[in-house]
Amino acid sequence: MIKSMTGFGKSAFEINNKKVTVEIKSLNSKQSDISTRIPPLYREKELEIRRELSDRLVRGKIDFTVYVENLGESGSAVINSGVVKGYFADLSKISHELQLPVNERLLQIIMRLPDTVKVNYETLEEEEWQLLHTHISTAIDAVEQFRLQEGKAMAADLLSNLKAVEQLLKEIEPFEQQRIETIKNRLNENLESLRINGNTDPNRFEQELIFYLERLDFNEEKVRLANHCRYFTETMNETESNGRKLSFIAQEIGREINTIGSKANESNIQRIVVQMKDALERIKEQVLNVL
Repeated sequence: MIKSMTGFGKSAFEINNKKVTVEIKSLNSKQSDISTRIPPLYREKELEIRRELSDRLVRGKIDFTVYVENLGESGSAVINSGVVKGYFADLSKISHELQLPVNERLLQIIMRLPDTVKVNYETLEEEEWQLLHTHISTAIDAVEQFRLQEGKAMAADLLSNLKAVEQLLKEIEPFEQQRIETIKNRLNENLESLRINGNTDPNRFEQELIFYLERLDFNEEKVRLANHCRYFTETMNETESNGRKLSFIAQEIGREINTIGSKANESNIQRIVVQMKDALERIKEQVLNVL
């Protein structure tokens, strides 16, 4: 079972004449990268929130936001009428002394002065925090469910491309005999050229031939490639999603495909290798988003 790193979760509740909405977005990232936007009332719980996000969502670029909408008639900020009246009285007196008009612009100037607006800071009650924590957990559950659904679609695509690699590996076999004949003909032509020059050392030639054939043999690479493909499928079916492990296996698959291509010496096999590389690139792109 694999999970995507892409996810979205949302949950909302109402308390004390306000609506609180929790929203979590997750995208792919190599590490856990958490950014938060939290109102001042809940900021004391930020470390605890970050810890839970990291523990449950594990990896990804995670955006966590809490929105607060006031449902009551009054807000947290109120006009400090005593201070405003004091400013107005002082400025009106100065205006009369300077023979300046007193109009509505004076009030605009006063509202820019210090302490004209008073903010009533709330204290976070335990009941409200527990309710917020419950809805954070609900939003995380939604993200995990989203990741699971995305993971199913990704798994189908990964298996399709992996089967393409396995099928292409089987298609190499019919061309192997032709490849051997091509190599033999090339060696025979070189041998005839050596004989013409009259400098052929049979023992030396036999040693070189064995070394050459060993270098061109890719049976071990084929076996390892098949094993890596099986291991990739087994890892996908594990209980926990492991994107890093799948990425390492994909790298090993690529290494075996490249080696087969470099040893091929046959145009049809090289064409198949190109197709295998194409399927592998699609696998690597998908693995980048696996949790």
